[in-house]
Amino acid sequence: MKSVQALDHVVIRFAGDSGDGMQVVGSQFTNTTALHGNDLATFPDYPAEIRAPAGTLAGVSGFQLHFASHDIFTPGDAPEALIAFNPAALKANISDLKRGGLVIVNQEKFVPREWEKAGLTANPLEDGTLEGYQVIPVDMARLSKDAVEGLGLGTKETDRTKNFFALGIAYWLYSRPLGPTESWINAKFKDPYREANLRALRAGHAYAENVELFTSRYEVAPMRQAPGVYRNIMGNYATALGLVTAAQKAGLPLFLGSYPITPASEILHYLSGMKAYDVHTFQAEDEIAAICSAVGASFGGALGLTTTSGPGMALKTEAMGLAIMTELPLIIVDVQRGGPSTGLPTKTEQSDLLQAVYGRNGEAPLAVLAASTPGDCFYMAIEAARIATQYMTPVILLTDGYLANGSEPWLVPDVEKIPAFPVTFRTEPEGFKPYARNPVTLARPWVKPGTPGLEHRIGGIEKQDGTGNVNYEALNHEHMVKTRAAKVAGIKVPDVEVHGDDAGLLVVAWGSTFGAVRVAVDQARREGVKVAHAHIKNIWPLPGNLDEVLRRYDRVIVPEMNNGQLVKLLRDRSLVDCISVPKIQGQAFKVSEILAAIRHHQVSEAK
Repeated sequence: MKSVQALDHVVIRFAGDSGDGMQVVGSQFTNTTALHGNDLATFPDYPAEIRAPAGTLAGVSGFQLHFASHDIFTPGDAPEALIAFNPAALKANISDLKRGGLVIVNQEKFVPREWEKAGLTANPLEDGTLEGYQVIPVDMARLSKDAVEGLGLGTKETDRTKNFFALGIAYWLYSRPLGPTESWINAKFKDPYREANLRALRAGHAYAENVELFTSRYEVAPMRQAPGVYRNIMGNYATALGLVTAAQKAGLPLFLGSYPITPASEILHYLSGMKAYDVHTFQAEDEIAAICSAVGASFGGALGLTTTSGPGMALKTEAMGLAIMTELPLIIVDVQRGGPSTGLPTKTEQSDLLQAVYGRNGEAPLAVLAASTPGDCFYMAIEAARIATQYMTPVILLTDGYLANGSEPWLVPDVEKIPAFPVTFRTEPEGFKPYARNPVTLARPWVKPGTPGLEHRIGGIEKQDGTGNVNYEALNHEHMVKTRAAKVAGIKVPDVEVHGDDAGLLVVAWGSTFGAVRVAVDQARREGVKVAHAHIKNIWPLPGNLDEVLRRYDRVIVPEMNNGQLVKLLRDRSLVDCISVPKIQGQAFKVSEILAAIRHHQVSEAK
C-alpha cells in the first residue's frame, strides 16, 4: 500500500506539442479540482503560430495549475511537477521546475530525431540535464496503444489518446476522482473515440497505481469556503456573463459588433449563444465596421459593445471619438496582448493603458476600467455598463490574456442582489434639446430614433451646446471640449483601498498583477518588511483619494507588464516620484519577482 502525503498546495504543469491536447487535459484537471473544493488558479500558455512544426520549441503548449486547501491568488511561480510530452516541452519548461521536482516524460519521444527538432545534441534523460529531479519515464504511446487495442483506430488516432493516459497518471498521483472527466468524455465524444479516451484515462490511472515507479501519492484537502454555489470560471466567460447581466439590469438589449482577434474572440463565441437574453451578435468584416455597428446600436437604443485587443483598438480610435462626440454609451473591451503591431498574439501584457486613456485624436476623454482577476471581469463589466449609461459616454474595460484564459473558483452571485440601473429614454418633446445636460452627471438625454417630436442631428462634427446643431465657433468648441472632459472627470469612483497600511513602502498595481502583488506583499509583511498594497481598478478618472494615499508613503513602486505606463499617469496626477518596476516578457509577474522588488526598495527604519 503506497503512502498518501498531505499537502496544502500543488503546482503542476502539462507541456507538449500544440496538437497534444495540453489545454484539454489542463482544463479537465482544473474542473475536477474545482469540484473537489480546492481553491485554484490556472495559466494556459499557447504558441503564437497556428501550427508550428511538431517537436519544435515554437510549438510547445503548456497549462499550469496551482491548487490548494487555502486561498491562493496566482498560478504559482514554479511547478513541483512537470509532465512533458517531448524533448522540446522539457527544454522549454525545465528551468521553471523546482529543484527536486517530479518530471514525468513521454519516453517514446526521446529519440535522436526529436532531440534535433528541439535543438538538443543528446538525450536529456541521460546527459545529466535532469540531475537533481525525480524523473519518471513512461512509454505513453505504447501503453495507450495497448489500452485502445481492438477499437479499430489508426496510428494517429491512437496517439491522440496519450494525453488522457497522462491525465490518468496525474489523477492518481494527486488523488483526484476520474468521474468528472469520464462524464465529460461521454458527453463530448462518440464511439470509438469515446471508448478509446475512457480506456486511456483509466489505463493511466491503473498504471500509476500498480507500477513501482511512484512510491507515494498526494492529497490536497478541500478548502473551507463561504456558503454558496461555486463554479470554475475563465476571465472571458466572466466578462461575457457580466455584460449580459449588465444589459438586463439596465433594461436594454445587448448588441456586440466584433471582429475576431486573439485573445478576445471567445467573448464573441460566448455571447453568440445567449440570444435568449436579448443578445445580438454581429461578426464584422473588420475592426472599424465592428465598432461603428456598436455605435449605431447605441444610437438605436441598445447597449452597444465591441471587443478587441490592442491592434484592433488602434483601428477603432476614430469611431471611439464619434461615440464621444455623439455622447452615446458604448463599451469597448480590450483584452490586452503583447505588441506593438501583431506582436505576441497569445502572450499577455498591460501595454494598452496609455492608448486607452489618451489614444484618440483631439480632446477625447472617456472612462477606463481594469479587471483584477478572472472572476472580477464579471463585476467590472457591470460597472462599465453602469458608467456608460449613467454618464452617456464610452467606457474601455481593460483585461488581458492572463485574465482571459486563466480561471479561478467563483462564488456564483445572487443576481437579484446586484443593483439595477434602469435606463430612461427621453420621450417628452416639450423643451427638448439633444445636448441639454443632467446637472449632476452632465449626461445628455438618450433618445431612440423615430420618437415623435424628438428628431435631432447626430454625427462627428462639433455640436452647438444644447441644440446639437453643427457649429464651428471657437468659444463653443472650447466649451464643449471642457464640458465633455468635466463629465468624465466627474464620474464617481470608489476610493482606492490600502491593504496593510502601516508601512513606509507602497506597491501600487492595476489589472492582473493583483494576485502576485498581494501574495508578495503579505509574504514580505510576514518577514517584517513595512509594505502596503493599493490596487487601482478605475484607471480614468483615477480615485479621488489617490493623491493623498500616495503622499503618505516614503516610497512608491509600481509593477506593470509594460515599460511604466501607470507610473506616467501617477506622476502627472500627483507629482509623486513613483518608481517603475516593469516586465515586458509576454508573461505575468511571479511572486518572487515582486518580492525581490519590495526587498530592494524597502524603506529602512531610520528613514
